[in-house]
Order: sequence, then structure tokens, then C-alpha cells
Amino acid sequence: CQTEVESGGPAGRVDKPVQTDGSVEQVSRHDRAVQTGDLQEEEEVHPRPLEECVAIYKEKGSAGSLCDAEVRALVRASYIPTYQIEKAVGDPERGVGIRRQIVGQSGDFTDALTQLPYRNYDYSKVLGACCENVIGYVPMPVGVAGPLLLDGRLVHVPLATTEGCLVASTNRGTRALLQCGVSSRVVADGMTRGPVVRFPSMTRASEAMLWMQTPENFQTMKDSFDSTSRYARLTKLHVRIAGRLLFIRFVATTGDAMGMNMLSKGTEMSLKTVQQHFSDMEVLSLSGNFCSDKKPAAVNWIEGRGKSVVCEAVVPGHIVTSVLKTSVSALIDVNISKNMIGSAVAGSIGGFNAHAANIVTAIFIATGQDPAQVVSSSNCMTLMEPWGEGEDLYISCTMPSIEIGTVGGGTQLPAQAACLDMLGVKGPNETCPGENANMLARIVCGTVLAGELSLMSALAAGHLVRSHLRHNRSSTNTAPTTSNFHPSRPSCTSS
Repeated sequence: CQTEVESGGPAGRVDKPVQTDGSVEQVSRHDRAVQTGDLQEEEEVHPRPLEECVAIYKEKGSAGSLCDAEVRALVRASYIPTYQIEKAVGDPERGVGIRRQIVGQSGDFTDALTQLPYRNYDYSKVLGACCENVIGYVPMPVGVAGPLLLDGRLVHVPLATTEGCLVASTNRGTRALLQCGVSSRVVADGMTRGPVVRFPSMTRASEAMLWMQTPENFQTMKDSFDSTSRYARLTKLHVRIAGRLLFIRFVATTGDAMGMNMLSKGTEMSLKTVQQHFSDMEVLSLSGNFCSDKKPAAVNWIEGRGKSVVCEAVVPGHIVTSVLKTSVSALIDVNISKNMIGSAVAGSIGGFNAHAANIVTAIFIATGQDPAQVVSSSNCMTLMEPWGEGEDLYISCTMPSIEIGTVGGGTQLPAQAACLDMLGVKGPNETCPGENANMLARIVCGTVLAGELSLMSALAAGHLVRSHLRHNRSSTNTAPTTSNFHPSRPSCTSS
């Protein structure tokens, strides 16, 4: 078997080959060569015939005793599915390494993969939960903004981003808020799932709609829904009719989980209860886009989805002048012109802010949330007005649809769990289920407020371009481009 060793890092560091953890009898020729350091001897040994490898695999029920080349042969011959390599060899990291070899060779980008790390990662938390066909992981820079004084508590906020100036700007916002602090409230809580069902006629659809809106029938549906989880609790239904179709928006609290899986399970059970009364009801899709998940939708902006949060602060005028380098009147003027009028001119839905999505995305990536849900989670209205005698600034951020959780999904990954731990919201809140997720949503909104305050100040003072040139234009960002793509059409030359 050929040695499967990958070089990594700019200094040409060589990763040590992964060893299997089988018994002495199960140690492959490849592994024995690694253990003894006699790689030359192993290079002279050819993989065993496919038939012999198949026999060993079937006899042992594992491919752990085979070398990498022999495992690759079994994959190519369809004895081992590509997505089950980790299970077949009994070693997640080795399985990922073998898949990298297969993918790299088939796509002719083995060299490119040497820059994608995969060693020293706990794949047991990934497999079957976060990702399939794993070939490595992408390291992300994580900065910290703060401390943010939120509801009397100092919070250091981790932000995972590759946008220069974002952390520095948000940090300036938290510094400006240290004296006054930020107050926050979760004013509504309800994850949603909106299936679409079809009836033989509009008449039957309207009858079912009226049936669901009756309090006693809603309670019947709620009992079915709630029976599927210890934490999910149905709170309301929004029913809309379109011809003979019904769109039913289930709204439920979900404890400390973001809750989509709970909603799907509960919704399915509740619809079965409805079918007992309307046997001619056809469930077309468990998601009919009335949820609405991972796409712009006015319903989330108006009705809310996940956590609906409001934050506010009163910033003293001297802080606006000394820290933010602008004036209260200039800030208010720019906020009205940009965030209110400008967003209206653009026909925005939920985009009455400067850059809420920047902060939401950075926190979501750092804490293991679903980045695709930034679409709705970054819905935000930033308001500013003079306070007191007009010398101070009142600022608020209203975010009606923060889709967030502290359990499940990527929150269990080590680095993401560490960031949640930094914030004091790791895992479920055993005393008051749901409180950790609520607190995280409040931190998101409070940090967005800090980011809004800083960016709007930079715009009002005319500092935006200068700060981005300083923080986001490093010479290291101009590395030579490499590409395996060669267009058939000749490139144009300047005349």
C-alpha cells in the first residue's frame, strides 16, 4: 500500500498518518509500517486483491484492518458507501482522511486539500448530526467585542468573521454603551412550521379552516402536538386559504432548542389528528413556505418567528462626541435618511437597519447556529431620537424573528460550545427551560445595537471608508490566484 501522508501548513509540516485502534492481529500492513517507521517497506507492498479484501471485510464486519488503498478499492467497488467510510474503518478521522484521498484523486485537487485541515477534530459530534461526506473543517477567525453592559451584566461577545473592521467597530459600540448600558426584553417566543394541505374543493377547505379556528378543536390539535415533546408547546395557529389549499402556520415554544425538528414532529402528529375529522385532506408538504424558513418573508417581520427581542439605550451626548466622534443631531439625521427613508425606497422587508446581518451572522457562526437563518434573524428596525433636553441619544433595535437555540445542531461542537460557555448560555437551562436561548437572543440584539451605533456614527462622521481601508485591506489579502478552471474562450486584452 502507498503511504497516505498529507503535508499541511505553510511551513511544510507533515501530519502523522492515522493509526487504527484494532488489536495486534487487526493491524494492517500500512499501520504496522507507520508504527515501525519503515514506510519504505510498505511502499514496496501492493494492495491485496479485491476479493481478499472483500472476504476480510465481510468476515470481520469492519475494514479497520485494511490499509487505505484497500479501503478505497472497496469504496470504488461499491462494497462500502462513500458516506459510511468512518463506520466501516471504525475511526472517524481515518475515514475522513480516506474520503479526502478518494475525492482529491477523482477531482484532481489533492494538492488543494492539503490546505484544508482535518486532523485533531472530534468527528463523533459531527457524524449523523451536522454534516455528511466530511472532508475536513474550515477554521474561522473569532474576535471578541465587549464587554457589553446588557441588563446590568457584562458580556464578552465572540464574533466569527472574515470582514475586517466589523469586530473593531462593534467593540467601539460596546465601549460607547458601557456608561449607560443596554436594556433588553424578549417580547414574544414562537418557532413556526407552515404545512400546506389540499382538499377536494374550496368548500371543504373553508370548513376545515373554521374547524381549526374553534377553541375546542385547537385544543385537540394542541394535545396531539404537545404529546410529541417534553418542551414543544403549541401556542397558536394562523390559517390562510388559497382556493382549495390551506396554509397552516403552527407556532410553538421549544425550550432552549431553535426548534425546527420539534415543530416538524409536532405538526405531523397534529395533522394526523385533523385527518381523523377530514379524511379527504391531503398533506402536500410539511413545509408550505408559510413558516417561513430561510427566505425573505413579510410574515416573519410582521408576526415574528423564534424570539422577538427589543433593546434600548440612552447614550449621553458627551459619549457621542468623545467616543463616536459625531453629534446626536447628525446621527438622527443619517438614521432617518438611511435606515427609514432609504430602506423604504428600496422596498425593504425588515431591513430598516445599517448592518444587523453582519453581527447576527458573526454570532451565529461562533455559537453553532444555522447561518442560513440569518435571512430572517437579521430583520431589524433601528430607531434613534433625541433624549432629555436633546443633548442625549435614545437608540433602540427591534428584532422580531431571531431563530436561535443553545442545544442541538452545531451548538454541541467543541469550539461553538466554548463560545456559548463564554456567554454563560451553554446547553439547556435546567431550572427554567428556554431561558438560555432567550438570553442568547437578547445578547444578539444588544450586540446588534452596539454595531448599529458604531457604524451609523462612522457614516455620520464620514469615517467609514477610512476605517475599512485601515482594517480590511491588508496586503496579505492579495495572494496569487490559483485555479484549475481554464475557460475555452480567450480572455480579452486591454487595448
